[in-house]
Amino acid sequence: MNPGNRRTALITGASAGIGAALARVYAAESWDLILTARREGPLQALADELRGLGSAVTVLTADLADPAAPRALYEAVLERGLMVDALINNAGFSRTAGFLHTDPADHAAMIRVMLTAPVELARLFAPDMVARSYGRIINVASLAGWMPATGGDTLYGPIKSFLIKASQGLHLELKDTGVHVTALCPGYTLTEFHDVNGTRDEVSSAYPAWMWQTAEHVARVGYAAVAANRPKVTPGVMNNVLAGLAKHLPDAVALNMVGGHAKRLKRI
Repeated sequence: MNPGNRRTALITGASAGIGAALARVYAAESWDLILTARREGPLQALADELRGLGSAVTVLTADLADPAAPRALYEAVLERGLMVDALINNAGFSRTAGFLHTDPADHAAMIRVMLTAPVELARLFAPDMVARSYGRIINVASLAGWMPATGGDTLYGPIKSFLIKASQGLHLELKDTGVHVTALCPGYTLTEFHDVNGTRDEVSSAYPAWMWQTAEHVARVGYAAVAANRPKVTPGVMNNVLAGLAKHLPDAVALNMVGGHAKRLKRI
């Protein structure tokens, strides 16, 4: 354990949204934090807030689209004499202009940030957790990972589906080691995510307020699920209904359902 007998959580994509909410939840539960994202300003502002709650906070800026970033993060943690007791792979983004209209470099970055980097970070930090017989790993996936992939944001759902399956496999592999692994699969969440990918107006008009959850609620559900060593969790009753429908509906029906979603977002 880290100095002062406090646990430390490393959170990627911590500058806003679910990542920042998870940081606040962990701080409220008396954890210290290592926050990482591309934007230093928001990270520093959040770090100052959490220090006011009594947490020791380290800020490490990184762009996980860089293939060298996971190893660099791991080495930066070691150089500071810190130990990571919880790894929260939260960083992510989407591109909704369509597969043929998206720069291949953006697609490569999506795969790096949301698929390759979480796998590499887990591989780097999990052995130390196993050696200490304690660890928590949350991979922030999405309800989209349970649904058929949609046109427009063609790669997002498949990437999240991979993350869910990888989390379940790692959960089983580490089941008796003291290391808990959970895939957190939120549905529509009130964050800046849709502002960044340019779909804020469309999703706000297409889906009623009751379908949306707060980042704080999602973060609290994720924290409780990994503490209980649940392999996956989908916050919200309606989101679980949708996931169940997608699992049991015939492929043609499910594809028509998500096809309507894509048309509402005007992305195909």
